[in-house]
Amino acid sequence: MHQSPVLLVIAHGSRDPRHAATVHALTGRVRSLRPGLRVETGFLDFNAPSVPRLLDRLAREGVRDVVAQPLLLTRAFHAKADIPAVLHEASSRHPLLRIRQADVLGPSPLLSDALERRLYEAGLTPADKPSTGVVLASAGTSDPEAIAVIAEIAREWRCAGWCAVRPAFASASLPRTEDAVRELRAEGVRRIAVAPYVIAPGFLPDRIAAGAREAGADVLAGVLGAAPELARLLLRRYDRASAAEDRTALARLA
Repeated sequence: MHQSPVLLVIAHGSRDPRHAATVHALTGRVRSLRPGLRVETGFLDFNAPSVPRLLDRLAREGVRDVVAQPLLLTRAFHAKADIPAVLHEASSRHPLLRIRQADVLGPSPLLSDALERRLYEAGLTPADKPSTGVVLASAGTSDPEAIAVIAEIAREWRCAGWCAVRPAFASASLPRTEDAVRELRAEGVRRIAVAPYVIAPGFLPDRIAAGAREAGADVLAGVLGAAPELARLLLRRYDRASAAEDRTALARLA
């Protein structure tokens, strides 16, 4: 009987306890959407279990197939360097354990839906779009590919009916959230909302919120958290990686 690969969700980790709690709430929602699928959560730093220790435990239990899903919205340093290195080391220690790294979560229409859900939960309605400017605030990165993705999402949102959309970053890149809010205000935008393009609470999301308050944003949405769209997206990325594994196995047999 074919056994589905274990879904290993890899989160960054944080000293802020809200981070791990939010990640576990999200993976709990994933389990509820697909009963019977084994879903594990590992962290790169600060929280337990660490990804290496979790993979060691899975190997000891006899697990032979893992899809590692980075809980990341863009392909930046962690997706390109940190996580592949950790997974490669685990594969070297456990040659019988097949590990496939799934794609990062973004960009995706499901993420856009989740962002809009949070804005509506914060008080906006679809009728507010033409009069509302949005600051799309991410944690920040110096990776040009990731910065380009954020800029493209902002352009798509502008075409989706919002009055104006500006990308912003809590670290590494500019502009900061408060500067983007002030730019929109200076352009005469009547209502300004800040949409954090982040998954879980922590230091950088707090910086986004502080910038929004400092600059007088009218609406501040919550982080993506355990949004149902995000849980469905995790399973979509898992299914794609699992299907790629199956195609590779069939090709070897051909």
